[in-house]
Amino acid sequence: MTYTQIAFVALIAALLFDFFITQRKMILRRSFWTSYAIILFFQLLTNWWLTSREIVMYREEFILGIRIASAPVEDLIFGFALVLGVITLWIYWGSRGVQQERGQKRE
Repeated sequence: MTYTQIAFVALIAALLFDFFITQRKMILRRSFWTSYAIILFFQLLTNWWLTSREIVMYREEFILGIRIASAPVEDLIFGFALVLGVITLWIYWGSRGVQQERGQKRE
C-alpha cells in the first residue's frame, strides 16, 4: 500500500468517524478550523525542517509527487485525519464525562 492510499484511507475513516460514529461533525465547526489552522502552521514548519534536511525521505513511487513545504501533500492529508480523529474523540469523550480529575482514582 502506498503512502497516498494510506493517507486517503485515514481521511475517509476520520470523516466517517466524525460524522457517523460519534456524530460530532467537527469539520462543520469554526472552532475546529481555527484549531487546525494553528496546527497546520506548525505541521508545515516541522515537515519542511525534516524533509529539507533529508532527516525524513519519501520514495517518489509511493507518493503523488506534489510537495508543500518540501513534504509530500500526503503528509497534510494524513495529518488532517489524525487531528480530526483526536479532536473528535476528545469532544466525544468529554461529552460523556470520560475524564479523570487530578488525583482522583478510577474504581
